[in-house]
Amino acid sequence: MKPTSTDILISGGGVAGLSAAAAFGAAGFKVICVDPAPPVVTDEDDRADLRTTAFLQPSVRVLQAAGLWERLTPYAAALQVMRIVDAGGEVAEPRLTKDFNAADIGDLPFGWNLPNWILRREMVARLAELPNVDFRPGTGTARLMTRTGEALVTLTSNERVRARMVIAADGRQSVVRQALGIPVKTTRYGQKALAFSVTHPVPHENVSTEIHRSGGPFTLVPMPDKDGQPRSAVVWMESGPEIARLQALSVPAFEAEMNARSCMVLGPLTLASRLTVWPIISQIAERMYGERCALLAEAAHVVPPIGAQGLNMSLADLAALLDLAQARPDDIGSNEMLETYHRKRHWEVQARVAGIDVLNRASIMGAQPLRDLRAGALDLLYGAAPIRKTLMKAGLGLR
Repeated sequence: MKPTSTDILISGGGVAGLSAAAAFGAAGFKVICVDPAPPVVTDEDDRADLRTTAFLQPSVRVLQAAGLWERLTPYAAALQVMRIVDAGGEVAEPRLTKDFNAADIGDLPFGWNLPNWILRREMVARLAELPNVDFRPGTGTARLMTRTGEALVTLTSNERVRARMVIAADGRQSVVRQALGIPVKTTRYGQKALAFSVTHPVPHENVSTEIHRSGGPFTLVPMPDKDGQPRSAVVWMESGPEIARLQALSVPAFEAEMNARSCMVLGPLTLASRLTVWPIISQIAERMYGERCALLAEAAHVVPPIGAQGLNMSLADLAALLDLAQARPDDIGSNEMLETYHRKRHWEVQARVAGIDVLNRASIMGAQPLRDLRAGALDLLYGAAPIRKTLMKAGLGLR
């Protein structure tokens, strides 16, 4: 059978892969996007990803150009304030609270938060509007062969595809990256994260609250109200054994532990979804390209869920790759283009992975003197307005 030809084959149909398919499709490129698992488009499905994603300001521009943002805004909650609470004293209660307000650096919120399952639903609907995009859920990448002028991809359906460029958006265990033989450096922290949603009596007022004690942060991220009740997404990071213990508790016992850990900053929390568990690692690929292939998102870098950096780094990858493709559309997938992409992104990715690693290690601190040191450092950094504003801009990826 003669291979199918396309400009771009995207391996991976998660949020990053679907974003890439919409962005390149909207730019006029012929795209095939494959993923071995059909996307989950309802929160009642047992496979639903109940995490949320906060899109920071620079990422929204990418989504607008892809024709995605207008679909997503009805489901988004603005993130106006990033609040850090230190509860690392002898008693589990707030002893230091610092607000980083987006109004200090501009007119827009830091970003907007949406449930991952809604993101996938709306992104799949957008792809259906693009005649030059062929999305194939239930089909994965089986084999990859590259040469100077093209990549030849064999799919799990046994169909072969000739592509001028392959985008690896197939996750931390990327099939494409492994086929290219690109090494990764992985750091394991002995942590896992519980992701779930809660309702609460105190309105969140578009404040994302990160509570530090030990084991990792407990983060409450605003979501739109549900049935008239204020609602937030929670990411609760702890050691693996502690997460296993929490997961095994009855709902009343879990809610008691959850409310103690939240310091009741939004009043008593009520569990509003099932619990999902995610491993916490840092990982970075030695390089972000191979012959005719670009690594994107978790195929290139993985970070702990701190500061809403993960997917926003991925969309910065996408923006850089798309800019290069649009500047020289006849040259997509060339070695020169992909080397330029690597140079534009890899240094910043390395810096952010290292920075988030430091923040995560600081959040894990259990010894009281170290927790006191962490609180002192937060107080010092916050007290200097120029440093505080610089940190906020750096977190957004602004200069």
